[in-house]
Amino acid sequence: MNTSPDYTRFPRVQMGRRAVAFGIDFLGVWLLSSLLGGRPRFSWAQVFVFLLAWCGMRVLLVYRNQGQSFGHWTLDMKLLDVEAGTVPDLLTLVKRESVAGSCTMLAAIALSNFLMNAGSILLLVPLALDCGIALADSTRHQAGHDLIARTIIASSLRGYSLDIKVSRFLAQVRQRVVK
Repeated sequence: MNTSPDYTRFPRVQMGRRAVAFGIDFLGVWLLSSLLGGRPRFSWAQVFVFLLAWCGMRVLLVYRNQGQSFGHWTLDMKLLDVEAGTVPDLLTLVKRESVAGSCTMLAAIALSNFLMNAGSILLLVPLALDCGIALADSTRHQAGHDLIARTIIASSLRGYSLDIKVSRFLAQVRQRVVK
């Protein structure tokens, strides 16, 4: 008897699109925390603002916006519960983003302090391990935080389609350059 969920029923998302969507969310939260912190090095106030903004962007917004954060919305993706195929409940989102948010906060500290202390680059290791799991998983493409929360990223018809619009724009630019 096969008791594993059918991962093939959800349209898979390429790893590059997932990385760009994650980067959009990260940059938005990182810029907000950097502006509100006011110091060149990452401070405790910035950590608090970062975690609060990350929770707002990746938990509350996803819960209220049909499984889409801002980064997922711009690239037509949504977060789903693997077993139910619906938007995860609030507790599942908190569990998922506790892992992803703490790894991302360490990455923000590393990038903010890199010029002062090059050894801080080691703080990128937890995020690399968490996201590296998705690269090793060829069928489901689930990162560590997805495995813990039992969630999956699937393609969606709802969104801005930024990747498609950028590729069309670049194709037009290439055509004009060739002429």
